[in-house]
Order: sequence, then structure tokens, then C-alpha cells
Amino acid sequence: MNLQLGELTAETFLRDYWQKKPLVIRQGFNNFEDLLTPEEMAGLACDELVESRRIYKNQGQWQAEFGPFDSYEDLGETDWTLVVQALNHWLPDAEQLIQCFDFIPRWRFDDVMVSYATPGGGVGPHIDLYDVFICQGSGRRRWRVGDRGPHKEFAAHPALLHTEAFDAIIDVELLPGDILYLPPGFPHEGVALEASMSFSVGYRTASAKDMVSALADHLIDNELACEQIADPDRPLATQSGKISDADLSRIKAQLLATLDDQLISEFSGRYLTQSKCELDLVDEALGFEASDIVELLNDQVLTRLGGLRCLYFEHSVGQGIFYLNGEQIVMPASLMASIPILCDHHNLSAAMLEPWLKDEVFIDQLTNWVNAGFWYLQES
Repeated sequence: MNLQLGELTAETFLRDYWQKKPLVIRQGFNNFEDLLTPEEMAGLACDELVESRRIYKNQGQWQAEFGPFDSYEDLGETDWTLVVQALNHWLPDAEQLIQCFDFIPRWRFDDVMVSYATPGGGVGPHIDLYDVFICQGSGRRRWRVGDRGPHKEFAAHPALLHTEAFDAIIDVELLPGDILYLPPGFPHEGVALEASMSFSVGYRTASAKDMVSALADHLIDNELACEQIADPDRPLATQSGKISDADLSRIKAQLLATLDDQLISEFSGRYLTQSKCELDLVDEALGFEASDIVELLNDQVLTRLGGLRCLYFEHSVGQGIFYLNGEQIVMPASLMASIPILCDHHNLSAAMLEPWLKDEVFIDQLTNWVNAGFWYLQES
């Protein structure tokens, strides 16, 4: 699967469109094939671990229901949509689609969402707060996109936030292989013209509110930032109820001193590698020995589990630090160079890992990850 940007390059896309304005990319994928069938998608939506929902109208009123689902017969053959989130957690082939957009770093990546819609189906006019590449699979959909502005939003249903009617700056029919890129804040609505599937590759960051809340938990859990303000040279106070500008500066300095690069990177590394959904992990350790992994890599590759997040910081990778599934991992200096290999690549071959395959510490660690289900072996 290869992304075709036509006359654009990834650099010009990021310069001219990313987070700035929507874009239709005709035939971004040649001969695009659905990553799964509607029947396979319905099968996923039967699983209680998979986040799914279906959207439809009943007597003119929008309805939304959350899975798992075991039947769709009551919905008829038109005007309804089935959505499955985090497809990349459950379908290994979704990784090929994600890799097409790796000119955006993975820490910004959210998930792949798949939507199946019958003729007339959609989720209503709405505004997203994230960037998304909507990749049209089988069938056709009409998309209308409005401009950013003070659009009023309202709850069409407790689980559906819609926006008021908008004037379209884009009104287009997407065919298989076409892509619609939408930055945050642009109202849009898609309606299936025939039974169709679309695959949305989404990118988002957490709000400052959520990050600060999680940071507070991190400080409490690890008993950090317990130091109090010291002011041994305090001048005489003449107004006991006043917080002086000097005191305000002390309070601000205390808070800012807490937020050094080490704390922020350790916290955010853990935070950004936590999976938003359940990982499809093995129920118990697989029992591989270190020698098994080395031998099996002769004709197999290690593939990272779908949804598993593995990241490092430019400023601390030289210290052997990276983050995996919400945990900080510290490698010895001799293994430092393995970190970009582990984090930048979805598949790991013997050739890629060759410099460390005789290192006992590295192989033991790799074996532990395989036994935990973080990486799995498959034919190369």
C-alpha cells in the first residue's frame, strides 16, 4: 500500500495544509482494497473488548447505540452506520495504512477507525477536534465540509454532538482510493451514496487539562515535588491579606521548577505510550527461551502488537531511555543504539537486530517482551 500525493510532497502538505485547511486527494491510493469485509467488521463489533457503535435515525430522531452487537436485522438496508474504533488493535493489516502517514510522528497518532454505512447512512454534521485522513474504501460517499467559524453545536443524542447547518467550501463525492484530509474545527458530514466503507487515520493530542490532571496523579503516585517554598529573606509585611508580586513570583517559580525536562519527559513518555484501548495480549506468558528467539529470527520477523506504543525522546535516548506501554525502560549504554530500531520499526528482522543478538541482556529483555505478547513472531 503506497500513498500517492500527486503533485504534493509530504513537506508541502505539512507546510500548506496540516492543521490549516482541508484537502481532497484524488486516488491517494491506487487500487485500494478494504482492510476487512463488512462481515468481519460485524464480527469485531460482537466482541465486548472492541469499541463499536451504530448510528441511525428512528422517526426522524438520531440514535446511537454502543456494542457489542449480535444482529442488525432491525435496522433495515438503508440509513444506518456501524463504526469500530481502534481497528489497528485488532487487525494487523491496519499497520500498512498507518505507515503511509508516518511523515507525522507516532506520538501524534490516535487510531484507525472503520465505518460501514448503508445507502443514506452517516453520523450527522459534526466538528472533530483532531486531524483525520478519511480514506474511502469500497462504495461512494458524499462529503460536505464547511469553514472554521463560530458554529453552534448541540446534542442530537446523548452520544452525538452535532453542529448547525453550514455552507460548504468542499462538496465532493469520494471514490475508492480517494482521501479527504480534515484539520480540527472544520464542520463536515458524510453520507453514503451506496453501501460503503471508509478508514479514518486520526491524529490528536491530549488537552492541557487532561495532561495536567494526569501529571498531578504522577506526582502523587511517585511522591514527587514535595518541596515547599523557602523564603528566608522575607521582608516585613504591612498588609497581611496581600500576596505581593514577589510572593507571586516565588509561587510561579516553585511550579515552574517542578516542570523540568526530566519530569516532563518521564511523565509524558509514560502518558503517551499508554494504550487508549485494550491490547490483544496473550492470557499468560508464552514460555519462549532466549535461544528460541535467536533461532526463530533466522526465518521469521518480530512484529509489534497492534496498538502497542513505543516512543523515545531526542534529548534522553542517549541515556538509554525509552517508553513502552506506559513504562519507562532504561537500557545500558551498549544497547542505546537499539532504541530507535525498536521504536521506529513495526517489524524487526535478524539483520536489523544483528548488532545485539549476542548480547545476553538484550536477548533476555526481548524474550520477556515476546512472552508478554508485545512482539510476536511471523513468517518474513
